[in-house]
Amino acid sequence: MPMPFDAEQSGETDEALLLAYGRGDAAAARALTLRLTPRVLGYAARMLRDAAEAEDVAQEAMLRLWRIAPDWRPGEAKVTTWLYRVVANLCTDRLRRRRGQGLDSVPDPADDTPGAEARLIAAARAEALETALASLPERQRQAVILRHLEGLSNPEIAAVMEIGVEAVESLTARGKRALSAMLAGRRMELGFEDD
Repeated sequence: MPMPFDAEQSGETDEALLLAYGRGDAAAARALTLRLTPRVLGYAARMLRDAAEAEDVAQEAMLRLWRIAPDWRPGEAKVTTWLYRVVANLCTDRLRRRRGQGLDSVPDPADDTPGAEARLIAAARAEALETALASLPERQRQAVILRHLEGLSNPEIAAVMEIGVEAVESLTARGKRALSAMLAGRRMELGFEDD
């Protein structure tokens, strides 16, 4: 019988947790779920701009991770790289289906932020960024989100998107330039002082 994994033990890698779950340790699955679900949920929400769909995608991606856990081969890929690739594919599928319905028919999320000025500014900035991100081509948006909001390295993004590192660099550079151009005229509106 396998030795149970100590979920409280700090410093365990994602791969070690997945391998422990693959051997039947439910505590390892709980620890990995707590670690990874917020990240994949955030990524899906930024890609889809729909909280309910993002939750569905995150749940499906985690279920797929649990299904492959017993067959996981150490050293072939990072768990997060594999998981982000699954989320990216699920989001792409949903976005393609949406296009069939027309993206204009999808309502914008309601803004129910509190009344404090700082929170309103933060909400306006976040909304401006989300709107600007939504206007980027899908591959640029995906690369920018993974790099600048999820914090992945260019090689990790290349693995997730199944493209070369140079292509990632090009996509993120073009995406950043486009975002900068879109948001440049809104600096004062968004509470940024000119330097």
